[in-house]
Amino acid sequence: MSDAPANAFLGRVLVIAGSDSGGGAGIQADIKTITALGGYAATAVTAVTVQNTLGVTGVHPIPLDVIAAQARAVLDDIGADAIKTGMLGDVGVVETVAAAIDHAGKIPVIVDPVMIAKGGASLLADAAIGAVKSLMIPRAALLTPNAPEAAALTGLTVETTDDLRRAGEALLTMGAKAVLMKGGHVLLGEGGGDRVVDVLMTPEGETTFEGERIETRHTHGTGCTLASACATGLAQGLSLNEAVARAWNYVHEAMLRAPGFGAGHGPLDHGWTLR
Repeated sequence: MSDAPANAFLGRVLVIAGSDSGGGAGIQADIKTITALGGYAATAVTAVTVQNTLGVTGVHPIPLDVIAAQARAVLDDIGADAIKTGMLGDVGVVETVAAAIDHAGKIPVIVDPVMIAKGGASLLADAAIGAVKSLMIPRAALLTPNAPEAAALTGLTVETTDDLRRAGEALLTMGAKAVLMKGGHVLLGEGGGDRVVDVLMTPEGETTFEGERIETRHTHGTGCTLASACATGLAQGLSLNEAVARAWNYVHEAMLRAPGFGAGHGPLDHGWTLR
């Protein structure tokens, strides 16, 4: 793997994920996010999806040898300061990506355990959940599950912020170095859905990120965007807390500035930092 330093761009991020034809999530959101935060994005595409804000109508997997070849081509020439994974799809892809991570050497890996698209389409085979647990979680410098993903990975009920913490502890025990437990699906208090709390957990303690819930249908790609923003910060040498704090604020503002495209779950404004 090349040890050449990043020159004009500070922070090389290799994204291993699926393509979103609508541009709101997947590698399109990842590339936009990394670029907007001053990093350099390279990709290994795992699948081509047919989708827009109304949902996913087709998923076309990339052959495993092509996924591996993409990752190796990037790592052996350009190099990477962090790896971010998204949609993996099935057991074979998980195994292929785990091998690519090992080839990359000791750089932080941010694992977004993508399972279900915003519109409800399944993006990870049930049989692959075990592979994510055994192969991806132990390789994760940071794991970024939402509540349903955390429940699927741990077998625990995740309906409250305390449930998030319990699931986070379980994921740390499973080998993740840190977990960012996303609370967007969790309602606080008896009737309170007006606040969102995300919890960053490490073996040393926790940091919470709390803000007002934004009432909007334009939330497509929030998970991909947050994970890629975290990866960019780590690739640029920020501490974990600094990287997550910057990522959290970036996504919050991108939601507020959403352009309003589409009739369904619309995309964020990834480029707000450039204007």
